[in-house]
Amino acid sequence: MADPIAALTNAQAARAEAAPRVQAPTAAGMDVEQLSAFYGRFQALAEITLPIHPGAVTAVIGPSGCGKSTFIRCLNRLHELTPGARVTGSVRLEGVDIYQPGVDPARVRQLVGMVFQKPNPFPTLSIYDNVLAGVRLHRSRLSRAEADEIVERSLRAAALWDEVKDKLKAPGSSLSGGQQQRLCIARALAVEPLVLLMDEPTSALDPIATYRIEELIWELKQRYTIVIVTHNMQQAARIADYVAFLLAGEERTGRLIEFDTAQRIFTNPKRKETEDYITGKIG
Repeated sequence: MADPIAALTNAQAARAEAAPRVQAPTAAGMDVEQLSAFYGRFQALAEITLPIHPGAVTAVIGPSGCGKSTFIRCLNRLHELTPGARVTGSVRLEGVDIYQPGVDPARVRQLVGMVFQKPNPFPTLSIYDNVLAGVRLHRSRLSRAEADEIVERSLRAAALWDEVKDKLKAPGSSLSGGQQQRLCIARALAVEPLVLLMDEPTSALDPIATYRIEELIWELKQRYTIVIVTHNMQQAARIADYVAFLLAGEERTGRLIEFDTAQRIFTNPKRKETEDYITGKIG
């Protein structure tokens, strides 16, 4: 059976070929409809429906245990890597349901990249090879000139090139925590995704490194669609265009309580639960 999402990759490649090399492919939108997620018999999420607007930052907020990380792992099919995990509902990327039969999960994860909470560069690989790790999974042949171009472009996009250009053969693990996280962002960008997912990317960083990542997110949203999980309400207010608030009841199943623009959520939320959370009364 033909991979239904292959057309997205082909369109992505065509856009990248037609565009100047300094620009990434056009940001893509996603539509989540009636998404429920399970770990065995336990239901972690119930019927989440919301749009993910292209070229914008969507922050996912809510107390610990409400399913925020599960939600974004469902957006690129990482959730199903957990034994016994499954989803119902649909997640559409530019109109294509990533869960429909015939879709290659590896191709989905190429188009919808992930940056995790703790920086995770491959410790035995150099900075140079860390950037190329994902590219080499999808491209069997890569000339040195092509590799050099991808590494420089990706590190520049992650605002790291000037800091590491003279030590590309040093281990990725030799960098500071904030630099390691930007290296992981460069690795995700190297495969030219349409959407970038971030699961609390600054929670392990100091304030200066956190500020650098937030600045970078502002720059990246000009070219990518970004979904970020954060516990930091000030951070969400600073960087987000849209906010999704999740909350779990006694059954520990996360539900979408409110989705709106960041300005509306933080100044005039519709739901009392949202107001109570952002003002610190719950959570």
